Amino acid sequence: MARQTRKLTSAKTKKRVYRGIVHIQAGHHNTIVTITNIRGEVLCWSSSGACGFKGKRKSTGFAAKKAAETAAKRSRDFLMREAKVLVNGPGQGRESAIREIFKADIKVNVIREKSGIPHNGCRPPKARSV
Repeated sequence: MARQTRKLTSAKTKKRVYRGIVHIQAGHHNTIVTITNIRGEVLCWSSSGACGFKGKRKSTGFAAKKAAETAAKRSRDFLMREAKVLVNGPGQGRESAIREIFKADIKVNVIREKSGIPHNGCRPPKARSV
């Protein structure tokens, strides 16, 4: 039997993305920080639940700060230098997540609020009869 030789290839290098978009989705119960390239392809993400917080602690500003810090650390692998920040949702962790992106030495060009504004919204629940 002939012996097959395999070619050794070096470890796959990650893409270099110098500019990107940081999406912060701050809900009532969790904060999700996603970092994408300009086209919107996800590079890395983190959430307060993924950082080990459970229950009510997931909705705090501290948990959002930790999630943003983790996502920013992962973005260093892609050599990200500047980003737009898109914030969505009514949660507590919005400002603390943005501050953490600043601390990670990512130059923030734009901070944009993407939360939907209800145009009179849903029909309210029927009045309680006691």
